[in-house]
Amino acid sequence: MRLSSVVGAVLALCTGVFGADSNLTAHWSPKEILTVDSEPPQVFENTNLVRTINLEKGYVRETTNVLVTNTDKSPQYHYYVPLEYDLMGKIGGFDARDKKKPEIPLEVALAELDNKSDNQGRATKPTHYYIIHLSEPLPSKSTITLSISWNVLGALTPLPASIKQEDKQYLMYNFSAYVPTVYKTHKQKTKVKFASADVPEYSTTTGLTSATDPEKQGSSFTYGPYDTAKVEPGTVYPVTVRYEFNKPLLVCSLLERDVEVSHWGGNLATEERYWLRHDGATLSNQFSRLAWSTQSFYISAGQGSTSALRELKVPLKPGTVDPYFTDIGNVSTSRFRPNNVREASLELKPRYPLFGGWKYSFRIGWNNALSSVLRKLKTKSDTYILSVPLLEGPKMPEGIQYEKLVFRVILPEGAINVQWQTHGGTGVPPLHAEYDNHKTFMDTLGRTELKLTAYNVVDEARDVTVLLTYEYPFLAAFRKPVTIFTGSAVVFALAWLVGSVDTSIGKKKR
Repeated sequence: MRLSSVVGAVLALCTGVFGADSNLTAHWSPKEILTVDSEPPQVFENTNLVRTINLEKGYVRETTNVLVTNTDKSPQYHYYVPLEYDLMGKIGGFDARDKKKPEIPLEVALAELDNKSDNQGRATKPTHYYIIHLSEPLPSKSTITLSISWNVLGALTPLPASIKQEDKQYLMYNFSAYVPTVYKTHKQKTKVKFASADVPEYSTTTGLTSATDPEKQGSSFTYGPYDTAKVEPGTVYPVTVRYEFNKPLLVCSLLERDVEVSHWGGNLATEERYWLRHDGATLSNQFSRLAWSTQSFYISAGQGSTSALRELKVPLKPGTVDPYFTDIGNVSTSRFRPNNVREASLELKPRYPLFGGWKYSFRIGWNNALSSVLRKLKTKSDTYILSVPLLEGPKMPEGIQYEKLVFRVILPEGAINVQWQTHGGTGVPPLHAEYDNHKTFMDTLGRTELKLTAYNVVDEARDVTVLLTYEYPFLAAFRKPVTIFTGSAVVFALAWLVGSVDTSIGKKKR
């Protein structure tokens, strides 16, 4: 979408969205968690449900398409999705849409059931729900098809936990053949997509269907379809799969991403700081440089693979200049491939491969022309609109999980009335916004800084754009040169005064 087409929406931006504090509630603010006193009302039925579990990357992506029927006598507009209590801190990118209007995400709220006590007086764990607000009430006996998706981070376990340097890596994942739901479901099935066809261990079902279950098709398994009209909602059927994933299981515990806007220099400076680790199987023996050289030769020839991280590739915008890369000791290798027409690329190769349990921290940065991301709006005040990605950095086929993302936009000194919103992408993570005053070299009052914090983010957030509008008065642009001129004048004046002082120690003539 062209930037000019969203200007109207940008003028009505909201500054407050979701908060970030609690581990058990996916870092939502307590004020944003609704409390319900009773179980969700049985006003819907799932006529047909199809779930897809994607295990092709280092995190889990679940997508459920469900045909929902309103069985109540009155219109309904709240659809509940239950999630296990222990998974709440691992869920990210929850997204719900009406299949007839896929371009508009539905509003979602988080709720928990009030603590209740069992017969012995002990408090039970609260049940959490995502409440999907339909765009308009669904009339009685009417249907709607919902597409619901989310990511599950940190849910994959390497098995065995330790392997030899040249061994393949296998991961294990647990789920239920019956989709967790609070409503009666007539028909359902689950399709599991693996990274390869090597699935040595998996659960089979008994008595749920007349055919062989699961049904195998290449690197995909299908559990079902099941006739569950007589199955009580909330019933689970545990399933475990163990599959080959001979790729890095990359987790970034913290990403600090700074974007600095300079009107005077016409520049957009970006810097990113990564704390990366490999959560895959650890080495059962000592690392051998000789064995790694031999293994790398076969991998480069396309005759092998490894679960270790060999390199990182960072795609950059056309026209990117002045890239830099540093890590501890500057012992890694980097290569920049500039391009003014197509995508540029920054390639990073650590001195040592990153195996399971190993960590790697580094810093990268680059510059872009400000004119490529900034536009001036035709308004009475000097208002500008800035469009920057929420996430850039390395783009890997196996994906990267970000436990915490801190994104800062530093505006020019004198910028006021800052507003923001996100645009595009699916499953925009809950963002907590803070405003601060950032002071740097030759600043007087300091610059306005917008800080966005998000948890449980995956690389799909690369498609999310952060749009900012701010007023930057004409005279504010001269603040920096006036400060520099004044500072230089003061220095020269002090130098002249010091130079005019008579420091001789000889006797004065009368």
